[in-house]
Amino acid sequence: MPRIDSKKIKKLFPIFSKKENKNLVYLDNAATTQRPKVVVDAIKDFYETYNSNIHRGIYDLSEKATKMYEDTRKHTAKFINAKLSEEIIFTKNTTESINLLAYTLSDNMLQKGDRIITTSLEHHANFVPWQTMAKKKGFILSIVPVTEDYSLDMEEFEKLIKEPNVKLVCISAMSNVTGTTPDLKKIIKRAHKVGALVLVDGAQSVAHEHIDVRKMDCDFFVFSSHKMFGPFGVGILYGKKQLLDKLPPFLYGGDMIKSVKETCTVFNDTPWKFEAGTPSIGDVVAFKKAMEFMEKLGIENIKNHETNLAKKTVEMLKKYKQVTIIKPKNLDKSGPVISFTIEEIHPHDIAEVFNKEGIAIRAGHHCNQPLMSRLGIPATARISFSIYNTEDDIKKVELALKKLFKIFAK
Repeated sequence: MPRIDSKKIKKLFPIFSKKENKNLVYLDNAATTQRPKVVVDAIKDFYETYNSNIHRGIYDLSEKATKMYEDTRKHTAKFINAKLSEEIIFTKNTTESINLLAYTLSDNMLQKGDRIITTSLEHHANFVPWQTMAKKKGFILSIVPVTEDYSLDMEEFEKLIKEPNVKLVCISAMSNVTGTTPDLKKIIKRAHKVGALVLVDGAQSVAHEHIDVRKMDCDFFVFSSHKMFGPFGVGILYGKKQLLDKLPPFLYGGDMIKSVKETCTVFNDTPWKFEAGTPSIGDVVAFKKAMEFMEKLGIENIKNHETNLAKKTVEMLKKYKQVTIIKPKNLDKSGPVISFTIEEIHPHDIAEVFNKEGIAIRAGHHCNQPLMSRLGIPATARISFSIYNTEDDIKKVELALKKLFKIFAK
């Protein structure tokens, strides 16, 4: 299997060629990735060549824009191995995709007293909507904790899945804090056995590993374009067609309508009934280029490259006793995300020193305050890798770390 040449790949990303970014070490890929030139060019080409609204126009420009938009839907279905392109809904982001499901499932497939299971690994986007709906509708929200090794506590999951009226399991495919990757196949199979639906938040995993929703057998899978080299403003909701057909629209107006009379409205078919108003057409079109970019590199190659960087970084951090690494020990079964704390140094101070050395990392609670509470810490510093990161970046991190220790030496 060919290795990724990250130095060559880095040249494909315009941001790194800018004078002010020549020495930038970008290690906040869990928040958002950078965009390759093919994606940037695709956005520019849309607005310069066939900028038009979609679906309704009968002139050439609109028909071309419509085709390009729907081609991205087909490619997205192929990318995650969905059975039908109609199982792909475009939203603004992962958060909107989850909220769409939270509102529609709560009103149509869940009842007072039903149990929703989520976990301590979840981003607020896959926790707060369910917490809110549980309070509004009288659902029971159960939370699976993590073990001392930051893995999902499967013993506790087994206890909770046996509770009465479990109707929905909401789980992240990869934690944005610890990189933990739960055993999705086992969890989904177990949930289906008791008649529960499963929503998988794939926002973190989709850029780092091959996704096959049919093999996974999840009922819903959500992710965002901007975390996989695509534009901002494009979220994806996959759902099994038979389930989506049963759900009502989430927003109203525009293209989600077939016909309107003064006394009633007929809504469009799946997936268009969920896509109210004018979408971010140019960004959706450019998203196809991001997927093609990943496919050309090979997703297994991407995964191997990033896993190698994560292992080397963990080895480096282990040399320093002041550093606590918040990540499962089995690095082959976790994503390229490394959270850490340093004794008596706040994560924000770590990030600030790193920033002055030209290294961009994230510091904070990473939109997972329940996990921070369980771990007994306010925040962590976080390094997250992508394909343009190199082993030289790790060396620069270590140099910044040594400078940090000098600054905060007693």
